[in-house]
Amino acid sequence: MRRERRGLGKSQTDIKRVLYIAGGILSLSVIAFIAIFILYGSGNKNKTQMARFNTTVVDDYVSNTTEQTSSQMGRTVNEVQEEEVNEVLNETVEEMNDDTEEDTTKYAVNTSNSQTNSIKEDKAAETNNANTTEENKTVEEEEEKDPEFTMPVEGEILREYAKENLVYSTTLDEWITHNGIDIAAEKTTVVKASAEGTVKSIKNDPRYGLTVVIEHTNGFSSVYSNLLTAEFIEEGEAVKQGQTIGTVGNTATFEIADESHLHFEILKDNANVDPQLYIK
Repeated sequence: MRRERRGLGKSQTDIKRVLYIAGGILSLSVIAFIAIFILYGSGNKNKTQMARFNTTVVDDYVSNTTEQTSSQMGRTVNEVQEEEVNEVLNETVEEMNDDTEEDTTKYAVNTSNSQTNSIKEDKAAETNNANTTEENKTVEEEEEKDPEFTMPVEGEILREYAKENLVYSTTLDEWITHNGIDIAAEKTTVVKASAEGTVKSIKNDPRYGLTVVIEHTNGFSSVYSNLLTAEFIEEGEAVKQGQTIGTVGNTATFEIADESHLHFEILKDNANVDPQLYIK
């Protein structure tokens, strides 16, 4: 009888051991299934971390199955399984939250930096565009502004501009065109620059005698002929409006028989224009 009881007790112990082992295997299967489900629902990064984590959990669980079975004799298999599953899930969720917070912080910082740089670049571009527009506007205004001319000498206009109409020449005794105006002035009368500019040339013209040519802005130039002297200036010299450039003479062979005067012309892009239209 005693041997039968001992045999029966041993059989019951073996059955319990088998049940615990079976429960451990079932618990392991459930954990593996949950881990696989979480891995497929997470991103690539979380999948890799979860796989490492589950592998570690499985290895630790298998190596410690016997110890856990013996230490948990007072609890049911379902309680053990539920506790282990909760621990795995909690740790996994904590790791996923940590990774998500880190990624979110990096993304927020990068986004903020990108937006800041974009705003700075937009402001710099707007400033450059504004400066360029202002510079172009200034240049255009300077280019479009014509010089304002004044009378080089004070006097009556003896012969007007006549590029298309003919005027009578006393010297030549014929009707001719006239590319400028003749302003009455006594010999040695001071001749002044009609506008600010640069002395282009001082020469003796075979028809109009001693002549000074001054270049101005925007393609304009002025011509002073029939001069007596031009010793007050030099070629290439910058002159101001009203600055003395010479004196009235009688050196123009084409107008030598006329009353003493200054022959004055204005050109725009090397073409003669009526000086009276530009003199203020």
